[in-house]
Amino acid sequence: MKLQKRSRVVPLSIAATLALSAAACGNADAANSESDLQAELTAAGASFPDAYYQTVIEAYAEEAPGVVITYEATGSGTGKEQFSQGLTDFAGTDSLVSDDDKIDAESFYYVPTVAAPITIPYNLPGVEDLQLSADTLAGIFQADITNWNDPKIAEDNPDADLPDQDILVAHRSDGSGTTNNFSTFLDDASDDWELGAGDEIEWPSSTEGGEKNTGVAQIVEQNEGAIGYVDLADAKATDLVTASIQNKEGEFVPATLEGATASLEGAEVAEDLSYNPLNAEGAEAYPITAPTYILVKSSYDDANKAKAVKSFVEYILTDGQEQAAEVDFARLPDELKEKALAQLDKVEG
Repeated sequence: MKLQKRSRVVPLSIAATLALSAAACGNADAANSESDLQAELTAAGASFPDAYYQTVIEAYAEEAPGVVITYEATGSGTGKEQFSQGLTDFAGTDSLVSDDDKIDAESFYYVPTVAAPITIPYNLPGVEDLQLSADTLAGIFQADITNWNDPKIAEDNPDADLPDQDILVAHRSDGSGTTNNFSTFLDDASDDWELGAGDEIEWPSSTEGGEKNTGVAQIVEQNEGAIGYVDLADAKATDLVTASIQNKEGEFVPATLEGATASLEGAEVAEDLSYNPLNAEGAEAYPITAPTYILVKSSYDDANKAKAVKSFVEYILTDGQEQAAEVDFARLPDELKEKALAQLDKVEG
């Protein structure tokens, strides 16, 4: 399995003044013609931001009634595959494009949209404030730790009454950016992690796979003793209890939008606008905070589709940011948002 490569990073505070000015002019022109746009856009990809994308698609329809957008939450892996085959107009992904995805680096741009915590939900009646370090998480998910009363879990939770109960690990069965970010966090934060990082992991045979974030949440909800990893929106929708995770500063931090926002502030942004808020610096940072992106084509053959894609993604980066918290996603820092708008302005068609 090839690991994704990240481009050279530049500090978020460096402003691209000329590019932003050009983007502002282009974006203003696009906004003036939204009501006249006519196009049907098909997209697929990450299930992690699906709740947010469905919300902004519905809101955007009021601004541009002539644009019909269908986004299918297939998972990041399938989304990138369909995008590479020209089956979709844009794609959602939580993981970066790798050589295995067979997408020409010159054929697309990353557009960051929002971010959110990857929560660690668990089903353990009577234990409401579980704390887990990265090493303990690694042991659980690679089946080195198999019982809830294991000494390593007890060390993280000295005041908890942990039961003598087997642990059922739930994971994604499909190619997933959520899996990529979760495994990348463990690969970075724990020397004990041995399963690598990627959209797909060879999980121990004792674990159970579920399709999409909703599938993992369902396994945890239905099985006492289960633990998994899902986005905050699906954890809340299923009313799951989630663990606090130890961050780089040694603090156990709950999965909240405030913790995700703190992680974003500590992230560095690459020239292609990919960025990594995982295991970020800061006492308040939630360490498993995942970015998500829309992949847009660098050039569209259909001018109407090009205008519609740019208009919709611009909406995500402007008015749509105000809706992020409503569905449990963290908005982008202003400087990154402006860089994303400038990136979008490069799209031709």
